[in-house]
Amino acid sequence: MTPRILVAEDEEIMRITVLDHLRSQGWSVDDAATGSAALELVKKNRYELILSDIRMPGLDGEKLLAEVKRLAPRTEVIMMTAHGSTDNAVACLRQGASDYILKPFDLDDLTFRINRLLEMQTIKARCVSLEHCCGKRRPIIGSSPPMQKLLSLISQVALSDSSVLIHGESGTGKELVAAAIHFESRRANKPYVRVNCAAIPAGLMESELFGHEKGAFTGADRTATGKFELADQGTILLDEIGDMPLELQVKLLRVLQEKEIDRVGGRNPVPIDVRVLCATSKNLAEEVRGGRFRQDLFYRLQVIPVEVPPLRLRGGDILELTDFFLREFGRERGLCFQLSPDARRALEHYPYPGNVRELRNLLERISVLAPAAKIQLWDLPVEARGGSSERETEEDNLAAAVARAERRCLDRVLEKTGGNKTEAAALLGISRKNLWEKLKQYER
Repeated sequence: MTPRILVAEDEEIMRITVLDHLRSQGWSVDDAATGSAALELVKKNRYELILSDIRMPGLDGEKLLAEVKRLAPRTEVIMMTAHGSTDNAVACLRQGASDYILKPFDLDDLTFRINRLLEMQTIKARCVSLEHCCGKRRPIIGSSPPMQKLLSLISQVALSDSSVLIHGESGTGKELVAAAIHFESRRANKPYVRVNCAAIPAGLMESELFGHEKGAFTGADRTATGKFELADQGTILLDEIGDMPLELQVKLLRVLQEKEIDRVGGRNPVPIDVRVLCATSKNLAEEVRGGRFRQDLFYRLQVIPVEVPPLRLRGGDILELTDFFLREFGRERGLCFQLSPDARRALEHYPYPGNVRELRNLLERISVLAPAAKIQLWDLPVEARGGSSERETEEDNLAAAVARAERRCLDRVLEKTGGNKTEAAALLGISRKNLWEKLKQYER
């Protein structure tokens, strides 16, 4: 997106010269002849950078700077000053200005300074995204028809700036879908901010989303930037949107319609440019009918609905995900996990009410507790084996119980000896030939 710059300069020739030069660099540039006119533009528009003279009639540059830092704290400000007023320029730096330049100045020098500040803005935006996404962004695994259809939809949706409502059962990977939409969009190098609406107390949610001014309430000892401002020019994910209080839904609707926010205790709205993605495991249509969710907000959010399929409908993706997670846990533990044929069949046919999250947690538990790198059917939780323990089946006679114990003993000893069969046979007190026959019997 093209950066937008505001030039505030009362001297007409200087203002037009700078204006023409900046526009020739490909930037979108507005201009104002007074500080008051510049302030009105700041209230209506969002600027990446403001270039302002220190001395102007009416509202001077220092007062304009103070208002800009209050209304748009992330906007960079360069002050223009004559040789005799460098002390004022230094004072402006202390108040939050990004740089100052002495008149008369070289236009190429001005271009260099602006480019440097805009590059720093991009780096800061990426840092915001990293803070919110580090350790959370994962690839979307799955080659089943439902997942291929979903991936195709993600690529289409990413091209627009429309609101997206992502819905699906808990644990299906709605956050991964939201991240994929952002990182395939034109906003990919801008902030990506995640908010879990279910995890924030109702009394704090407005301040968390929209920020607050100093003194807005008890304990507000400084101005705080909300999540929407942090996501400016980028994307915000409102996870579990169905848990947002009704009174705050009204304010969110206004943000979506007016593209501006009101900080708690603020006097003027702050313009923003944010793409909104929402995710929920609730049926919002039913929530609307029950009076727990606003109908107008529901229609505003569901411009593009995206349904994430449950794992039980994804066929072969279960084993694909299983192999992916076992490789991940194996790297952490320095092991190469494998599944026996019986264990693979059991995992493939389990219905997974908790979806991908349940599968991942189940495999992490197995990777910690299994006695050997090769995972057997009896290493799986009872529910994943078909709903009942082997000890509870009619076939579970004494011979079966002895065989089970023997297999586990073999696994433990082989793991202890690093697979050395001679040492394992010695520890077990049997011959190497006897050990070989037992391993063949149990498909080791």
